[in-house]
Amino acid sequence: MVTSPALAVVAVTIKATSPGPVLFTQERVGQYGRTFKIHKFRTMRPDHDGLAVSGTGDPRVTRIGTILRKTKLDEIPQFYDVLRGDMSLVGPRPEVPEYVAQWPTEMRPIILSVKPGITDPASIEFRNEGDELALARDPESHYVDSILPRKAAAYVDYVQRRSLVGDLKILGNTAKVVLFR
Repeated sequence: MVTSPALAVVAVTIKATSPGPVLFTQERVGQYGRTFKIHKFRTMRPDHDGLAVSGTGDPRVTRIGTILRKTKLDEIPQFYDVLRGDMSLVGPRPEVPEYVAQWPTEMRPIILSVKPGITDPASIEFRNEGDELALARDPESHYVDSILPRKAAAYVDYVQRRSLVGDLKILGNTAKVVLFR
């Protein structure tokens, strides 16, 4: 309720500046390997090539999308996914099925034993992932070969060490990173 005026402004701006829907939905893998539809504000042209990763400066990203990604406002609709029970505030970020299949086999059940979250330590560590991908000759291969294994290790570490106090610290650190870039 408190954020609805800001959400309305974001929605109207997306609709006014590019054709297509306001929300982006995509199949992601959640707890116990169950798939669900994640919701985000759309940041890319609706007619893009479908690659799942994008680097900073990717021409598929709209002007308003660049701002939404930088400020993380594109993630706000995921609170709906939390209310539906598909996600939690803190937990490993949900990946598309193709990338979950790339996680090391022994890590997969550990990562998928908890609900995915809006934020986690890897979200903070890889907050500038787009910059790294922009430098890669093949962003998708770089994501799969370099970033994804590091994220999977961070997800496992989070799951094995998680606690209420730790989650509160992660939420605080996420707020700091987002508000005081």
